[in-house]
Amino acid sequence: MALASMTGFARTQGQAGAWHWTWEVKSVNGKGLDVRLRLPTGWDGLDIPLKQIASRALARGNVNATLSMTRADSAVSVTVNEPLLRAVAASVATVARDLDAPPVRLESLLSLKGVLEVSETQDSEAERGAVEAAVTEGFERAISELVAMRAKEGAALGLVLNERLDGIERLTAAAEANPARRPEAIRAKLGEQIRTLLDTGANFDPDRLHQEALMLAAKVDVREELDRLVAHVAAARAMLTEGGAVGRKLDFLAQEFNRETNTLCSKANDVSLTAIGLELKGVVEQFREQVQNIE
Repeated sequence: MALASMTGFARTQGQAGAWHWTWEVKSVNGKGLDVRLRLPTGWDGLDIPLKQIASRALARGNVNATLSMTRADSAVSVTVNEPLLRAVAASVATVARDLDAPPVRLESLLSLKGVLEVSETQDSEAERGAVEAAVTEGFERAISELVAMRAKEGAALGLVLNERLDGIERLTAAAEANPARRPEAIRAKLGEQIRTLLDTGANFDPDRLHQEALMLAAKVDVREELDRLVAHVAAARAMLTEGGAVGRKLDFLAQEFNRETNTLCSKANDVSLTAIGLELKGVVEQFREQVQNIE
C-alpha cells in the first residue's frame, strides 16, 4: 500500500435535473478520523451515508466537506388567501370608521402573515432520488481525488522521512566509531578521575574505589542505546515500505528515537559524543515533525 499524508483537497461539481451542485473536501492532520459535513437545509438525510463512504476510504485526519446547491428553475408560486384577506379588510374598515381613521392600504394587508403564501417548486420523489444519487456519486469522486492527492503527498513525505532515517543512521554510526567509546579511552578517563580523588588526600577504600569505577564504566556504556537506534531505523524503513495507515506506529518510533537519544546524551563521557547526541536529537525532531503528517 502507498504511504499517505493526512492533508489534501478535492473539488467536484455536476448537475442533476434542475440542480447544480459542488463538493469541496479538505483534510488536515488529526489523531483519528473526524468527518464533518456542511449540507444545505433539507439535505441532512445524506449525512450518515456520506460519512460511511469517507470512513471506508480514509483512516485518519480531520475532514471537512461542504456541499453547495443551486436550483436552475427557481420558479415560485404566489397564492393569495382571499377569504382571509376579505375578512381582515372588512374588520379593519369597520375599526377605521369607528375611530375615524384613514383607510388601510392593500399592501399593508398583504404583508400580514397567512394572507400571501409563497412556495417554491417541489421535486417529485423520483427527481429527489436522482439528485441525491448524483450528489452521493460526486462525493465519492471527491473522496477518491482526495485519497489520490494524499497518496501523492505521502510519497513525497516518504522520501523526506527516509532522508531523516539516513541522518539518524549516519549519526548512530558516528557515535559507534567515536574514539571516546573505546575501552582505553574510558580507562584513561576513569584513571584521571581516580587520580584527582586520590590527590585530595582523602582515605579511600581500594575495593570500594574499584567497585565505583566499574559502576561508572557501566553508566557511560551506550552500546544498548546504539543497538536500539539501529533496530528502530530498520523498523521505520520497513513501515515506510509497507505503507498504509502507519502514522501512529511511526509516531511511537519517533518517541523511542527521542528516548534513546536522550539517554545517549546523558551517558556521554566526552564532549565529542555529546555533540553527536545533540545533532542526533535535531534530526529525530525533524523526523517526528514529518511523521505527524502521515495517515
